[in-house]
Amino acid sequence: MKLLMHICCGPCSIYPVQVLRDDHYDVMGFFYRNNIHPFTECIRREETLKTYAESIDLKMIYQSGYAIEAFLRNVAFRESERCTYCYHDRLATTANFAKKGKFDGFTSTLLYSRFQNHDQIRSIGEAVGKSVGVPFFYQDFRDGWKTGIDESRRLGMYRQPYCGCIYSEKERYYRQSKKNVPSSGGESGGKSA
Repeated sequence: MKLLMHICCGPCSIYPVQVLRDDHYDVMGFFYRNNIHPFTECIRREETLKTYAESIDLKMIYQSGYAIEAFLRNVAFRESERCTYCYHDRLATTANFAKKGKFDGFTSTLLYSRFQNHDQIRSIGEAVGKSVGVPFFYQDFRDGWKTGIDESRRLGMYRQPYCGCIYSEKERYYRQSKKNVPSSGGESGGKSA
């Protein structure tokens, strides 16, 4: 079976690609970039993935362009629903590439992460697959979470500290910075907003 796998980053691809290859699937990767902010982070993730993909002889498709504006327009005022939009856009884009490339199915490394909503990813993937005419291949790769982390560290891969979008970046760093900020409001002694 020939599968196109959406890959969000190099470290997340390690375990799923290994498992699928061990199960005799013909896997090709697809890197989607429109949700990753800032652009320098996008490029860093892409370069890490390119290096890793070459080292394991994984053929890849790299999305061209950088339509961060479209991503932001689609989630503005619906920030609490941003992951749903992001899952859908990444999976729909992957499914369309899979259809053009005559793949037997498509899947995603999102299914490797312990931090993603698997039920929602599966539901969206299956709906998109029916709509496009290419089946969504679901497999829970979370049991290999530690294996992938250990291998990425052993290889010295760049491991990003947040999901990818500007909102996840804020959640990661703003929460952390608030722990280090005095609550007095600074030199003026006033309360912080």
